[in-house]
Amino acid sequence: MSLKDPQILEDPSVKLSLSMQPERPDFAIISNHIIPESRVLDIGCGDGTLIASLKKSKNIDARGIEINPANVGHAVSRGLSVIQGDADTDLVNYPDQAFDFVILSQTLQTTRAPHQVLNQLLRIGRYAFISFPNFAYWKVRMALMLRGRMPVTPNLPISWYETDNIHMLTIEDFYDFTEQHHYQVKESWFFSHNRQISATAANWRAESALFLLHR
Repeated sequence: MSLKDPQILEDPSVKLSLSMQPERPDFAIISNHIIPESRVLDIGCGDGTLIASLKKSKNIDARGIEINPANVGHAVSRGLSVIQGDADTDLVNYPDQAFDFVILSQTLQTTRAPHQVLNQLLRIGRYAFISFPNFAYWKVRMALMLRGRMPVTPNLPISWYETDNIHMLTIEDFYDFTEQHHYQVKESWFFSHNRQISATAANWRAESALFLLHR
């Protein structure tokens, strides 16, 4: 199967049914942009919620990597092809262009070497969906300014001494990062209170962001 140009990845006339559409807004957008019967790798896939939905709605060839063994076990029990692995070390085992789409959802900030991980994503996949919590969100700024403490929010729910987030970033940081490393941003979306918002002043208004990258 050949992929279409990224400018027409999404057919606005095609909508997921309510029974198939994932609850998270970034999952819904990813689902609407995935081409039917494409090859997809979801890295940090949790219990496989997204790829399970994509298999039903888009008949994709789905694979998943997840570091948490309990999540892996749950995904496998649902009949999903998910293995235990680490984005920092295991992506090198995949051949070039093995997938049409790779997904790294709310995981980039937990990696030890984000640049190397993104290089691997864009080596093994034609397109990469990247989402992450935005550390410049206004409530995060207020918590730091008024309380002088690391914030705990719905998108950053774990205290600093327990969190896996070791490379916190902002939307502007990510834009700079993509320019420095010559990644092409095809699309971007921003979310607050579990709803999509406009790009206007997203660096302080958005709790999280989703990008579609291409080399």
